Amino acid sequence: MQFLKYVLATIVGIFLFYILFFFLFMGIGSMFSSSEGTSEVKEGTVLKLDLDGKFTDLKKPEDPFTGILGDEINYISIRELQTSLKNAALDPKIKGISISINDPSMGFAELEEVRSALLNFKKSGKFIYTYGDYLSEKAILLCAVADSAFIHPEGSVEFNGLSSEITYFQGTLEKLGIEPIIFRVGEYKSAVEPYFRKDMSEASKEQIKSYLGSISHKVYSNFAQDKNWALASVDSLLNKAPIFTSDEALKYDLVQAVAYADQYEDAIKNKLGVKKVEYATLSTYSKAKKLIKESTSSDRVAVIVSEGEIVDGNGGEGFIAAEEFIKEIKRARKDKKVKAIVLRINSPGGSAMASDKMWREIQLTKKEKPVFASMGNVAASGGYYMAMGCDTIVAHPTTITGSIGIFGVMLNFQKFMNDKLGVTFDEVSTHTYSNSPSSVKKMTEVEKQSIQNMINKGYESFTTKAAQGRKMDLSELKSLAGGRVWTGEQAKENGLVDILGDLDTAIELAAKKAGIKDYQVKYYPYPKSDFDRLIEKFTKSGSEAQLIEKLGEIGPIYKTIKGLSRMDLVQARMFEVPEIR
Repeated sequence: MQFLKYVLATIVGIFLFYILFFFLFMGIGSMFSSSEGTSEVKEGTVLKLDLDGKFTDLKKPEDPFTGILGDEINYISIRELQTSLKNAALDPKIKGISISINDPSMGFAELEEVRSALLNFKKSGKFIYTYGDYLSEKAILLCAVADSAFIHPEGSVEFNGLSSEITYFQGTLEKLGIEPIIFRVGEYKSAVEPYFRKDMSEASKEQIKSYLGSISHKVYSNFAQDKNWALASVDSLLNKAPIFTSDEALKYDLVQAVAYADQYEDAIKNKLGVKKVEYATLSTYSKAKKLIKESTSSDRVAVIVSEGEIVDGNGGEGFIAAEEFIKEIKRARKDKKVKAIVLRINSPGGSAMASDKMWREIQLTKKEKPVFASMGNVAASGGYYMAMGCDTIVAHPTTITGSIGIFGVMLNFQKFMNDKLGVTFDEVSTHTYSNSPSSVKKMTEVEKQSIQNMINKGYESFTTKAAQGRKMDLSELKSLAGGRVWTGEQAKENGLVDILGDLDTAIELAAKKAGIKDYQVKYYPYPKSDFDRLIEKFTKSGSEAQLIEKLGEIGPIYKTIKGLSRMDLVQARMFEVPEIR
């Protein structure tokens, strides 16, 4: 027996040694691979961009484990893209841009930022060509910036306006015998409607029609400007029978050429007058010599990037975890080099408790340094909770924001467990409500009212703090609340945000408020180590984003149902942002 014990101990020891050696080897390799070397750019180079991926604010570090542990999502950092385009505009070795695009995974605020960056590059007089096998609505909107847009002869296009489709689960819950118990404040707080309705309420329809119309007017006005068309002409084209084929896209000047990939390559060669094109990818060009002016000042503006659903405690990728956010903002507050802070918020909300904890930390920080909010695609409900405590709120015109409201959802599984699975429950309690609330028995009216009182209290707290932050009368704020969703443009008009602009706008204003002209911009949180990212691959937080991406059309449904299992009872969120396509 002792012999067997020693043999097992030796085997375990050898195994642990190899594991340690593996991580040591990968760590050393990572240090060499991630070293800040400078890429050499040859004369006559074309910057080659692949815009088919998931857009994020922070750059995702190159993954040494790709191919070993499964495929990775193609993450595209808007900040890296903007910086590279600014540099390429100044770089005499860069002659133009070639963009591969089919269906970019981006919101309309991100689309605005990419469009703006491309337009600024175009001012340099260098060309922009695009190529796609098929072109989604967002791809068509971006291709309008190009000097020439190409599509595969058998390709298809989508150009038919914007729509928003919501999935409803009431029928499913009825079939399963699961009873949803809903608590909310505000007729516009439609996040919970999928659980007790089979279609949109009039209030939900009203607000979606309103913000969809606002976004539509903005993006198609930009499209008309880029194409030098009248907006009426764009609307007329959108109201025709749907445009699908490459020939139709060419006929209506949505693209300028129908060609195979090799013919597209020949077009670039002809443009440059060369036999072979030198290309530089975004990844390699981001390491090229910097021609844009970079500050060497010790003064800093800290940008804390907050993306995802808001949860209490610690989270993972795709979540804004209260404890982690508080740690980052405290670090920025205590850092004497940091003179101002910008919160880059991209969130539909989440836990009301977590949102309030972060709001409190923002209040403490604001007493010492300017704190500005920059809204991305969405900063609604709990996302707005974060922003409302800042000195100034900056939003894109197409940002989805507001949704000032609170809700709670409980599910009664008693009938499902009894009738479908044959599982029954019994209990012994010392007092009347010892086992309250329970998910396997019917709630009494007293229990329901107790929870509704908690929801009402949360709503009063949310709206009172929002009114204080916006310097409004509570009654005026409440007229804009009730869960109502607005675009950034609408929110600017009604006073829920201060300024329309992008992240750079917020950074410049924060620096001005701090009284600094020469400063560096530093992004937080810092990228995770290779070891942490490897561990994350074996956890739900690391794999869920990839799973949702691979599930395609049913991904959002999975995400919604999964969200029910991890949410607190009291929620300040939109649930899922209705997909706009």
